Amino acid sequence: MPHAAVNGIEIAYEVMGDGPPLLMLAGLGGAGRSWGAHRERFATEFTTIVPDHRGTGDSTPALDGYTIEAHATDMAELLRALEAAPAHVVGSSTGGAIGQLMALDHPDVVRSLCLVSSWAGPDDYFERQFAVRKRVLLGEGVAAYADASALFLFAPSFAVSQPEVVRAWRDKAVSGTKNPEIMARRIDMIVAHDQRARLRDVEVPTMVLVGSEDICTPPHASRELAGLIPDATLEVMDAGHLVYNERPEEFHALVAGFLRSH
Repeated sequence: MPHAAVNGIEIAYEVMGDGPPLLMLAGLGGAGRSWGAHRERFATEFTTIVPDHRGTGDSTPALDGYTIEAHATDMAELLRALEAAPAHVVGSSTGGAIGQLMALDHPDVVRSLCLVSSWAGPDDYFERQFAVRKRVLLGEGVAAYADASALFLFAPSFAVSQPEVVRAWRDKAVSGTKNPEIMARRIDMIVAHDQRARLRDVEVPTMVLVGSEDICTPPHASRELAGLIPDATLEVMDAGHLVYNERPEEFHALVAGFLRSH
């Protein structure tokens, strides 16, 4: 897996396909492999760049820089190093928060923005959810944390109908969490993210996408996010937080159609 030296660390990334550049940013776990087969799907039309966030996957396990602002700089510098700017940016959850800061602080690298299962800033529910998940992580360990997280990330109807998918996700989450202290810092990072006062300054075409059964970042968070970004469109799918896992074909068709239009 190649690495790029950016912002004082090394970011691991994959590049595949050909066409306009597309940066795909993973959620809280941070590893690009969480996009699964979507990497290859999007690579049929786009030069698809899939990085691991700092502290995750094969990127530098740095002990500092756990802010959304630093992550946005990491990814902006990656696009510049690869001469891939401006790029379409598709960010899921934490990746969507990073995309927001890329559009605000590094507008030269962003061509369009797709914010999936994301949020503009925390509310009481969000803060309590992640306080509990952090306590489970540090008190009970990685396996218990993955079990608890799965309850928030999959729609209950999907978890009942496809338990094997949930189990496979859980096992990958356990094996992929190398440092609980880094994950705890990443939780603090997302709770601190609040760009409500600045999102009116986003100038790129933006689509906000959320699952109707998202328990982690519920639809009201995406409605707020879309309402704060000028001319943003809001799409709601019949899914939970991991919409791209639960409805892969519908997700790809919707996102690829938005990217093609810009």
